[in-house]
Order: sequence, then structure tokens, then C-alpha cells
Amino acid sequence: MEPKDTISDGPAPEVEPVAESDAAPAAAPPAAPAAAPAVTPMAAAPVAKRPRGRTTLLIAAAAVLGIAGGTAVGYDVQAGRAPTPLPALAQPDLAYPAKALPPGKAPDPLPASQDHRVRTDGDLRKLIVDRPAGWSDDDSSVPGIGDGWLRPDVYARSFKEEGSMYEYFLESDIRRIASAAWKRGQYRTAEINLVQFGSSTFPGAQEFAEGQLGYMPGTEIGAGNSGDAIKGSGNGRYFLYEVERKPGYLPSYQARATVYRGDIVADIHLYDTVPISKKDIRTLAERQLERL
Repeated sequence: MEPKDTISDGPAPEVEPVAESDAAPAAAPPAAPAAAPAVTPMAAAPVAKRPRGRTTLLIAAAAVLGIAGGTAVGYDVQAGRAPTPLPALAQPDLAYPAKALPPGKAPDPLPASQDHRVRTDGDLRKLIVDRPAGWSDDDSSVPGIGDGWLRPDVYARSFKEEGSMYEYFLESDIRRIASAAWKRGQYRTAEINLVQFGSSTFPGAQEFAEGQLGYMPGTEIGAGNSGDAIKGSGNGRYFLYEVERKPGYLPSYQARATVYRGDIVADIHLYDTVPISKKDIRTLAERQLERL
């Protein structure tokens, strides 16, 4: 079968002759069998590409609409239902006043014995424990006490890092300090400081008390022991220090109690040249706690 004639669509392209001087002589290759005419494949029809992410966006939009619609239907159904009454309190007597008052009438304020804020916002000096029998005032032992009040900068001087403590008091919203100093006999002295912080959201009293209790077990500036708990406080402790002896001086004994309640920290110290018993500092701390 003879091959089909190929019909040219136009004149054949001209072929530039190769110069004889440039062509290298070569032996004529053996004749090759005639190849079948090349068949040009048909070009595929262009197909538009789908934008990436469109299906995901459609699914996400449908999910959001479904959630929004379900929420709206749920609110509509809930709004049409009668309100469910809350269960009764386990302690019904917590309500104040006990019985409902007529419209327009407000309950009487709590008495001072039940309202903690009435006592702590009043004269803080009146909350200092009463001076025990056999003791007398000793204003000379703590310089800076004026009429029962102690300035924060003077109180900061009783700490080793007085500058840092004074800055700490100012940053912690310290409010005021009521103080008392007593003496008994020739050498025993006592200091009672009620340190009150502002009634902000910052727990100044708690942080100050816990900071003081935190270093007391150490020996450098603390008592060197973990102390004993003050009964009924839940957070206070009292300590006996190791005796301090220096050549040419009498022995120095010290005891301390620290406890806080609300926005007030009670910081109590006892000093003497003879040993101080745990009962002495414990009794004073427990009596002070009863006043707060």
C-alpha cells in the first residue's frame, strides 16, 4: 500500500547550504529504513481551574450559619419557658435581714460588734490589746511614736533593709500604723504594731505578713526556727530567737509574733536580758488577735 501524499500548506523553508570548507569529510552512513511520518497529537481543550479553598470556605460559612441559627433558636425556645426556681440555701439564716422589709425601707446597719469594717475604719489605736498588769508605757523605746501613731518611715528603720522596706510600704498602699510600747522591770520591753493597708484589690496585709513569716526560720535575720502557730489565727506564728551575746554587753533575748486579719497585720516584739518563755509571747499574741 502506497503512502498518502503529503500536501504542503506553503513553500518549503529555504535551507542554507553548508560550505564545503566547514564540513568535515565523513563516510556516507548506511541507508536507513524510511520512517513513518510523524503524527502531531491533537491539543487538549483548555480546562478552567477551580480556585483553591472555595469548598473549605463554603463549608466553614455553612457551619457558622448553622451554629448561629441553632443558638438563636435555642435562645428563642429558652425565652418562652418559665423560669426555673433556684434551690434553697443550705443555711437559710444567712440572709440579712431575716425577713423581707416593706418597700422603701432599708435594713438597719450592723452593730459594731458584727461589722468588721466599722471597727477597723475607726480609731485603730483602740484595737491594740490592753496593757497587761505590771507594765507601764515606754514611749522612749520606739522613737517616732506620737500619740499612739507610728510613721511608716520610722517603722521601716526597724528592718535591716530600711530603705527597701520603706519603698515596699509605699508601693503596697500602706495606710497607717498604730503602735504601743511598754516596759516592765529594768530591761523587759514590748512593742505592738498594728499595720493597716489600703482596702484595694491588692492583699497588702497578707503579703506583708507572709513575707515576714517566710524568712523567720533563717538564722541570718530570722529566729532560726519555724516557730509555733497562734491558736485561732490560721496564719500567724510566734518565735523565740537564739540568745545574742556580745563581749561587754548583757545577753539579749527576743521573741516575736506576726499574724494578720483582714487588712491589718499585728507585729509584736518582746525584749529582755533574761530568757522569755513561749507563754509570754503566745498569750500576748492571742489576746491581740481577739481584738482584731
